[in-house]
Amino acid sequence: MSAAPSASSPESPERSAGSGIPPTATDPALLRKVALSSLLGTVIEYYDFLLYGTMAALVFGPLFFPESNSTVGTIASFGTLAAGYVARPVGGAVFGHFGDRLGRKTVLIVTMVLMGAASSLIGLLPTYATIGVAAPVLLILFRIVQGIAIGGEWGGATLMVVEHADARRRGLWNGVMQMGSPIGFLLSSLVVTAITLLPQDRFMAWGWRIPFLFSALLVGIGLYVRISVTESPLFQQAARARDEQATAQPPRIPLAQVLRAPRVLVLACAVGIGPFALTALIGTFMLTYAKAVGYETSDVMTGLTATSITGLVAIPFFSALSDRVGRRAVSMGGAAGIVLLAFPIYALINTGSVALLILGMVLGQVVQNAMYAPLGPLLSEMFGTQVRYTGASMGYQLAALIGGGFTPLFASSRLSASGSISSTPLAILAIVCGLITALAIWRTAETRGRDLSEDPAAEPLGQVTQGVLDRSTGGE
Repeated sequence: MSAAPSASSPESPERSAGSGIPPTATDPALLRKVALSSLLGTVIEYYDFLLYGTMAALVFGPLFFPESNSTVGTIASFGTLAAGYVARPVGGAVFGHFGDRLGRKTVLIVTMVLMGAASSLIGLLPTYATIGVAAPVLLILFRIVQGIAIGGEWGGATLMVVEHADARRRGLWNGVMQMGSPIGFLLSSLVVTAITLLPQDRFMAWGWRIPFLFSALLVGIGLYVRISVTESPLFQQAARARDEQATAQPPRIPLAQVLRAPRVLVLACAVGIGPFALTALIGTFMLTYAKAVGYETSDVMTGLTATSITGLVAIPFFSALSDRVGRRAVSMGGAAGIVLLAFPIYALINTGSVALLILGMVLGQVVQNAMYAPLGPLLSEMFGTQVRYTGASMGYQLAALIGGGFTPLFASSRLSASGSISSTPLAILAIVCGLITALAIWRTAETRGRDLSEDPAAEPLGQVTQGVLDRSTGGE
């Protein structure tokens, strides 16, 4: 089995001269456009995601889920569960399949349209007072559509950048795309802050709809850029090889191919559990915890803004660093950081000082970014081209489900069970998730500089995936 190429021997057009299709972009302007397209998609993804959560806290309760109707409350509970815990992995599997069979660009256009349409329809949706139970049902349905679209967006946006970029700079260009997360949060915060300046009656009547309708404008800009980019050259090369082999053997389902080597998928998922759990603790659950220990909501929002600004610097820095020292070293550094700093971070938060609250949140964000920034290229490099969309998406979305989805639920249950406000269970949870990530990284081979082009005669999982599996188990 061939070894992975070093970072000093990146992919180049010469490597696939026989195929006639270069495995990476050679036009810097094209690569910038691809990165911009992926960045915009990520911005829209996080803008819509965070906007829904904010509006759920501000207006969805009284407008869509009146407490007087127990049936509506049941719908809300199960609907939120479906939207938050099932939709994203389902989207990763569905769009991963079509992304591996039809192309990255085609699927990304569909996911962006779905996200924009769902958000716009939420902005136009009549409330419970107008159409009754149909209002919360439709709201949850649109949220599920958002979740499915988000589940397919990340994998495709990442692969378009990774598969166009030179091997020496995959991390750097992926870092540009990943900046969409803090930008989306900042944009959502700015829009919501501006709208809440309206008088309360106007805000509740129609003002809350404006941020959702604004999403349509973002999608229009994103589509304009996305339609103009070219399909991934690596996918084109793999698709041609697949077509040539179609007469000899029927094409296989990408998800089934990924599950033939489940250990690779398990490793891909486990690597992401630490950063997603920390995101939930520093972001989603921090508002609940900080208010419980005496902070105002505005104090936490200031801290969240500071973490977003930190991400704008830390994500591209750690992404570029992973090109120089390797994905494993950067990720392991972040995992070690949260293991060492979990208790000190909560000690800072527990002081009651707003300045130390912000410092603790920023420290948590830095180690989160160290684990998260290399995730895109790492997961992409773990799978062969014909199953890369499916494998990377499923690994990422399952990590989001386990690390980001269950962490707030577990944290809330531990605080309720203890009967007192204690940060000890939260710090221990952060440490455990960091150790899971560290163990997965230790069992995964370094992928930096790996040749992503796939031998047409190789097995469906390709040498890329099997090479990672072999090395993760000590074989070669």
